Amino acid sequence: MTESADVRFLLTIQQNGSLIAAARKLGLTPSAVSQRLQQLEKKLGTRLVDRTARKLTFTEEGTLLCLRGSELVQQFDTLLEDLQVLHGGLVGPLKVNAPLGFGRRYVASAVAEFQRENPAVDVALTLSDEPLTETADRFDVVVHIGELRASNLVGHAIAPNGRFLCASPAFVKRFGSPDAPDDLARLPCIILRENKEDVSLWHFSKGKTSRSVRVASKLSCNDGDVIRRWACEGRGIILRSEWDVADDIRRGSLVRLLPGWKAPDANVIALTHNRAGLPRRTRDFMQYLQARFRPVPPWRT
Repeated sequence: MTESADVRFLLTIQQNGSLIAAARKLGLTPSAVSQRLQQLEKKLGTRLVDRTARKLTFTEEGTLLCLRGSELVQQFDTLLEDLQVLHGGLVGPLKVNAPLGFGRRYVASAVAEFQRENPAVDVALTLSDEPLTETADRFDVVVHIGELRASNLVGHAIAPNGRFLCASPAFVKRFGSPDAPDDLARLPCIILRENKEDVSLWHFSKGKTSRSVRVASKLSCNDGDVIRRWACEGRGIILRSEWDVADDIRRGSLVRLLPGWKAPDANVIALTHNRAGLPRRTRDFMQYLQARFRPVPPWRT
């Protein structure tokens, strides 16, 4: 039977995509990694990875070993961590991914304070404009805002968050205020590019009535803070998360448009792997993050 170290070794190759990248991650030479892989295959009596000059392809046996082995390794790590917790607190690595703007404003401080309270936990925070990518499974927690499409990750509610249609008072004075969603098609709008979505098709509802409108945009960006500042400067209309524009609306830098029409909510959730077997540090961080936004998130106070 293979040992947990062998499974971890194979998982490192899978996660890094090449023997060279795995060697860099493990602090070994590529030849040492290749030799160890050959020894593992010899011990198991089966080929785990088909290797060519251009790519690695896991065999059916290698894929099965990674799939089932990762579950066993996680359960083993959780058991060890629970034992260590009994003797003095949380330990181990915690990898967190969050959107750029929300991550800077809210997640970064939560991560830093959680680590200060749990000094034996090593937290690595990654901010991304596309947190839901094929690399999401490399993180323990992925903070996501908005609708969750098909995923093998488990969602945990963090905070409610609406989406507001906004523009500056100067823009409204110049172009007027739309009376219905269809009016947006003739007005300058600013687009936020995120998660490879159809971001120029905006959806609204009022009671049982729904409207979708394709907006025209001469300005777009993948950073929500940039489009918010552009809107404050009067450059166009934005459809933006409540957490990002609530302060500007209170200050009068932005005004809500079409308040009678509701855009789909973009609630804040955190994604983890299977609920069962999560390390204690991951579970505690999830609860810590949830507590920071309850009973009312800061953008609604």
